[in-house]
This record gives sequence, C-alpha cells and structure tokens, in this order.
Amino acid sequence: MQIEEYKSLKSYNTFGVAVKARYFISVNSVKALKKALKSKVHERIFILGGGSNMLLTSDIDALVIHINIEGREIIQRNDSSVLVKIGGGEIWHEFVLYAIENDFGGVENLSLIPGNVGTAPIQNIGAYGVELVDVFESCSAVHRETCDERIFTKDEMRFAYRDSIFKNELKDTYVITDVTFRLTTKNHKINTSYGDIQKVLLEKEITEPTLRAISEAVISIRRSKLPDPKVLGNSGSFFKNPIVDKKTFELFIEKFPQAPFYKVSDFDYKIPDGCLIEKARFKGKQWGDAGVHKNQALVLVNYGNATGKEILELAQHIQEKVWEFAQIKIEPEVNIF
Repeated sequence: MQIEEYKSLKSYNTFGVAVKARYFISVNSVKALKKALKSKVHERIFILGGGSNMLLTSDIDALVIHINIEGREIIQRNDSSVLVKIGGGEIWHEFVLYAIENDFGGVENLSLIPGNVGTAPIQNIGAYGVELVDVFESCSAVHRETCDERIFTKDEMRFAYRDSIFKNELKDTYVITDVTFRLTTKNHKINTSYGDIQKVLLEKEITEPTLRAISEAVISIRRSKLPDPKVLGNSGSFFKNPIVDKKTFELFIEKFPQAPFYKVSDFDYKIPDGCLIEKARFKGKQWGDAGVHKNQALVLVNYGNATGKEILELAQHIQEKVWEFAQIKIEPEVNIF
C-alpha cells in the first residue's frame, strides 16, 4: 500500500484549486479500499472521486482515498432491458459512451457530465430532462468504519432533486464501490423534451433520433455553453435551481414577466439559477482569477490561480445579491470543503 504525503490535489479537482492532502492513496479494488480504511494513518478519512462536484477551500488534513475502482459487467439481460454493473472509479462519460456503443438506452441525455460513476448517485446527477434515479437499480458500498459491504436499492437511496441519503442521514458513512443501472435494449424512450435538443436535431435535419444522435446533441449543447474543465477550471453548475412556493413565484414573475420557469406542482415552481445570476449582473464578471463564465452564469470558473476561498467568497456574494433583488435563496450544488 503506497501512501504519499503532502500530495498536490490540483489535478484531482476540476476547479484546478491548488491544495494538498496530508496523506494520499489511490485504490483500485474493494480489498485495497478496506485496507486503506483500516490503515489508521490519520484519524480522518476523505474520499475523493472524480473531483468534479467539489470546491476545496484549504489543504486536506486527512488520509485522502482516491477511488479508482474500474470494471464493466453485464449481470442480467432480457428482451427489453439490461442490468450493467459499473465500477465506482469509471469516468461517467466513458460509461455513457459504452452504453451507446452497445445500444443501451437511458443515459444518453447525461452525456459529458464530468465526474465518476461512484459519486453520481450521491448527487443524483441530472441534465436535459433525465436524472440518474431514472436508470438506477442499486449500488454497492463499504462502511467507512466497519468495512462491512452493503447493497442499496433505489428505494433506500431516497433520491430527490440533486439529493440522496448519502447527502443526509448517511453522509460520510459509506463509500460507493460500484453502481448497477437498468438500461433499455429496445423501444428506447427518446427524451427530447428540452428545447435545445430539439433545436440541434432540427438543424441537423434529424427527425427520428437515435441514442447516439441525442448524445451528440447534448455534447454539442454542453460544449457551447460550458467550459471544458481541462481548459478552464470549473465544476459545472455551481448552484441548484431553486424551487419556490407559489407566492414567491408570483412576486418574481410579476417583476420579471419574461423570465423562464418550470412548474413542478400546483404549489411549487423551479426557476433557473442562471437567469437569476444573470439578472443580478454577474454573468461574465471576474474578480482576480475567480469569475462567472461569459456563456453560462451558473458556472463559476478559475481563470488560473484562484483559491477555493476566493471562489467561495464570489459564490456567497452572488447569493447575497440574488436574495436582495429577488428574495430567492440559491444554494450550492457543489460540495464545499
């Protein structure tokens, strides 16, 4: 077991923030993970996946365990669906491409989302009308203290909008080692409900889209709106789209009648946070090396040497200004450490 000291994590987080881990180890199997958890090198454990949904604001005084468990296995198949088990350390987008190559449907709308498979259920990732919960079957996890293994079913996950049991009751309790997905093998449910997808398909004169066509449309849209973390440090959408009650919504839409929104129920409405941040006049603004992306206001970026604290201060400033003009509270989607 090779443990490194004072390891730079700059290349392990998509914001590209230069912080260090007191101790660091990368594990590629459940056995190695259990050995690391039992090592007692440091009293504190910090689990690191793809580093795509986090903002690191200081050095990590802990044993950082990087989950690098790979593997793809078809465990069951019938006439209409397939169960595929994917290692927690697999890159999410690589899994999506694997599904499309095998004509497995259900994750094509989630193309190009950064991060690893193992962290995807924690956040219940979603995009363009699809969420992970739609294809989730189960996941395997190891308890951080006892090292006992457990399988979590969909019902046990308590999925909600960008939320799961692992962000609440079981936060910092388990490490996900693999995820099993139920994907379609025929009669795919092609989802083009988001206008941008329809627009791209129309431009390409595609009237009967395939899984690959949907994926390519999503990739095109994301690349036009979101910066590549390898080029410009970011963590995708920094804030969650707020869901507000009817009274708050009516006051907001009276003030901004042209603003986009989505009706969640008769009592709740979702307002795009990018719209709120743009109306607060933050889009494209820069403070030192921390800024708001010029094409997408909900994306905070690191132009080079911004610290995590500087990016966090910018986020907090945005929250304050949005509350001042709209009386709507926006919350981070990323995990802040």
